[in-house]
Amino acid sequence: MDFDKEINRRGSGSLKWDACPTPDVLPLWVADMDFQAAPCIIEALRRRVEHGIFGYERVPDTYYDAVISWFSRRHGWDMKREWILCTPGVVPALSAIVQAVTRSGRDKVIVQNPVYNCFFSSVRNNGCEVLPNPLVRVGGTFRMDYDDLRRKAADPAAKALILCNPHNPAGRVWTREELLELAEICLENNVFVIADEIHNELTMPGHAYTPYGTLGEAYLLSSAICTSPSKAFNIAGLQMSNITVADPSMRRLIDRSININEVCDVNPFGVEAAEAAYSREGERWLEELRQYLWENYLFLRSFFLERVPQIPVIELEGTYLVLIDCAALRKPSQQLEDELLREAKVWFNAGRMYDVAEDTYLRINIACTRKTLEKALQAFSQYVQRNLK
Repeated sequence: MDFDKEINRRGSGSLKWDACPTPDVLPLWVADMDFQAAPCIIEALRRRVEHGIFGYERVPDTYYDAVISWFSRRHGWDMKREWILCTPGVVPALSAIVQAVTRSGRDKVIVQNPVYNCFFSSVRNNGCEVLPNPLVRVGGTFRMDYDDLRRKAADPAAKALILCNPHNPAGRVWTREELLELAEICLENNVFVIADEIHNELTMPGHAYTPYGTLGEAYLLSSAICTSPSKAFNIAGLQMSNITVADPSMRRLIDRSININEVCDVNPFGVEAAEAAYSREGERWLEELRQYLWENYLFLRSFFLERVPQIPVIELEGTYLVLIDCAALRKPSQQLEDELLREAKVWFNAGRMYDVAEDTYLRINIACTRKTLEKALQAFSQYVQRNLK
């Protein structure tokens, strides 16, 4: 696969590109890759289009077989077919699970900020209170604060915790030991774990994704795990994801919530794409992608060291979303985002939207061609040099 191939996405209805305020902006913001899908996915969709009828979808056994086989051979997680509930996306899945395990107006949900902004809306839209368990910056990375987590989990109103694994935007791939400590704290306090593992395939060399479902039976039975091929295979618009729930009574509650929220029907193209993604051909494409993303990260890291050493880069263990600390610019992150859009014609995300404790961070999406990345970083570097005080 030629990941250096430039694809013109302007005018295609792309949120990432067509939401730009002017056509000369380079968008490195929303978590969407600029690469064409794997050939096996495109071929599967072509066959589905040629059939010519696109009615309501009954998810076939072959889909469940593909999911189960993928997680077994790649991650050592032997899930059962009856555990899997299908939804059109991880965000509606999170909202449905929060609704199922909490009481509106009374309960709290723990989130480990800085974290994906939709976690906050999923909690608040269900009438619950966000209970922050902030990650702690240690050098060039982030760690969990277990002492704070114990205090928060002991709150009788704390009924759930949303885990981001791998973590967006901190870039962490949590180790098995880290997850076990979190799992034990939650189990001791009857806090249900909702694991968002949408970035699970996007890990960097030396870091391995540990599915929450492999930690042990007790932890598995007190959790719901959300997965999807959407991020790793760039098929988010096809709307296909899974919730894996081993406990039968909890699965019934979540299934009811999915139906109450009318997020039980899935896109037939999403089913076809996911089956193709979870094939051997899809796996080979994924490995090439992971290598390209790693090389993009190395390029970015070297660029910052050479051109803007005043701006530290947070270590990237997983995802394609890199945090940078712009404290040296002495401006809040939303102002930085706005000025970069207007002056440098590049679009990075302000850290404020992820509830970062220090409002000095920007998030950069490196899932683009090397040429696009270099052009955007050069524009950013010029902005930094003009604004350093």
